[in-house]
Amino acid sequence: MTTTTDATDTDTVPAPARRIDLRDKAPDFYAAMAALDKAAAHGLDPAVRELVRVRVSQLNGCAYCVDKHSADARALGITEQKLHGVTVWRETPFFTARERAALALAEAVTHLGDHGVPDAAFDEAARLFDADEFPRLLAMCVTMNAWNRIGVSCRMSPAVRA
Repeated sequence: MTTTTDATDTDTVPAPARRIDLRDKAPDFYAAMAALDKAAAHGLDPAVRELVRVRVSQLNGCAYCVDKHSADARALGITEQKLHGVTVWRETPFFTARERAALALAEAVTHLGDHGVPDAAFDEAARLFDADEFPRLLAMCVTMNAWNRIGVSCRMSPAVRA
């Protein structure tokens, strides 16, 4: 017996309606966030920057940011294999020591436990990133968490690509 429906395998389910557009309703705040993001990114390795943005966004469940920063990572030449491996980075051979340290710090900053960021994650990243880049890495972790709170709270959704 065959069941037919009106839906096809190519139909997508619409995202929940956006709650508010902060760029429109609070442009000064949005501009300040953009400036914060630009300052955090200044001098940070672009590949590390995008890997951190993707991982933090995955952890926070921000579909808009995962989509946006995955596309940005691809534009930098980060492979699909590496992007797919971000969710399981500890179990893959795709990441450098610096990328691993950045991802560990990003996870620790995102999942602040009762005791904050563990010394091991902080110290390893501080050891592998120089005195100029490490503060930018930490700032990117903080900034991306803030962006994700905006995206999730406002119900920002990625566009469907053909």
